[in-house]
Amino acid sequence: METLIVHPKNEEQSTALKAVMKVLKIDFETEKSPYDPEFVKEILKAKEDIKNGKGVKIAVEDLWK
Repeated sequence: METLIVHPKNEEQSTALKAVMKVLKIDFETEKSPYDPEFVKEILKAKEDIKNGKGVKIAVEDLWK
């Protein structure tokens, strides 16, 4: 067989996927992220800010100047 890795975007999707797999009698494992959820939230917000033109972006080649 094959292994499927899913990435639910929120708790609602996660709950729904688990329910479907239980009904279909599909074995599954869950694994918590090793990262602090607050840290992840800050990183995602920073990425979004950069995408929206906020913040300062420095080119890699300029780091050592």
